[in-house]
Amino acid sequence: MQSVVDYILSLGATIFVPIVLFIVGLAFRLSILRAIKAAVTVGVGFLGLNLVVSLIGDYLSPSVQTMVERFGLNLSVIDLGSGTSAGIAFSTTVGALIIPIIFGLNVLLLISKLTKTMNIDIFNYSHYALTGSVVALITSNLFYGIMAAISHAIFSLIVADLTAKKVQKVIGIEGISISQGFATSTVPFYALMDKIFDKIPALNNRKMDTNFIQKKFGMFGDPVIIGVILGVIIAILAGTSFVDGSQLVIVITGIMILFPRVIRIIVEGLMPISDAAKKFFQTKFKGKEFFIGLDSAVTLGHPTTITVGILIIPITLVLAAILPGNKVLPLADLAFAPFFICMATIMHKGDVIRTLISSTVNMVLVLYIATFFSSYYTDLASAGGFIESAGGTEVSALYIGNVFNFIITILMRMEVLGFIILALFIIVLYYFVFKKINRKEEPEKTS
Repeated sequence: MQSVVDYILSLGATIFVPIVLFIVGLAFRLSILRAIKAAVTVGVGFLGLNLVVSLIGDYLSPSVQTMVERFGLNLSVIDLGSGTSAGIAFSTTVGALIIPIIFGLNVLLLISKLTKTMNIDIFNYSHYALTGSVVALITSNLFYGIMAAISHAIFSLIVADLTAKKVQKVIGIEGISISQGFATSTVPFYALMDKIFDKIPALNNRKMDTNFIQKKFGMFGDPVIIGVILGVIIAILAGTSFVDGSQLVIVITGIMILFPRVIRIIVEGLMPISDAAKKFFQTKFKGKEFFIGLDSAVTLGHPTTITVGILIIPITLVLAAILPGNKVLPLADLAFAPFFICMATIMHKGDVIRTLISSTVNMVLVLYIATFFSSYYTDLASAGGFIESAGGTEVSALYIGNVFNFIITILMRMEVLGFIILALFIIVLYYFVFKKINRKEEPEKTS
């Protein structure tokens, strides 16, 4: 089983995701050539996305490292990043089993009408695998680990169903939802923050998106100018030379421009599959609603996400330095900052100020949760051969700073009692979720 998982991981998202989408396209009666075109277009989009993200790692990371040294941040737990975390998660027994278990469970829930989302984002099953791996390590019980992973997957499907319409409206793609394990875990917090903002006079104006800012402040709201300003600020904080600072400005501005265009390529590939899925279910299942569960990467083209995603990098470093009790030095995962805050854009409907405030508070939670898990993460990384067991250095990742991960782990530490509480919570949650969904759909049925 582990060899199968290793082979799947070795394909990379640019190969494996198109293969899955090609199969899905054929299942929804797309012609072979149209299915190939749609799948390969998405693969090209992911290739472009990887290139843009690599710009953050290649050019922002050195400046960030310089800032760390310049301001003397003394933090003892090193952030290994998302890629390493996924590898650690899939290297465990739980990780080796979780892909067929979660995929089969998702199909069963779809057939049973307990979800509308088919999560084809198999690479990000690693979030569920990591939750399960930590629980299995703490409890020394494989069954509890698998149940923890399944619980995380179910929570993600529920949130994906609840937020599907918001996602579709904000990013402009019909028939999809976001089922990625980290993104979904941030939704309850961002939803709560949105309710709080509604009560604050200075923040209850939902029109402060990037278009509003551009109209209000002219060229200062233009993504290119925002990129230049952010690049200059980071260059000054890092104390770079003129040449390095100028290059940083160009790179950050390039990210502001390239992210939306790369996402458009992914959207272009997804649209034929989304349309085919809609027609298929209207014909075969009398219009039953169905969502394709995707990686949160499809949300990154929104200008609010890009702007706040870049701003949150220096903010996270400052938070890491000043938060009492935090031990994690953010490094490898800083390049993926937009992924950690992307659902704030969705829940706040593109409002820049709300998204920035919520994202900042969310990163506080991420840092503390990553600190909490550091010893367990270190043990898993050591057991998987990702770090040397000797030396006493602790490691973690912002990737593991996941609220669902934290809640599930705390409950499952109580073993039988925790498992019962978690199961009851899922049942109650399903009841209220379906009650809410059915109430929303009732007017459509009577019209």
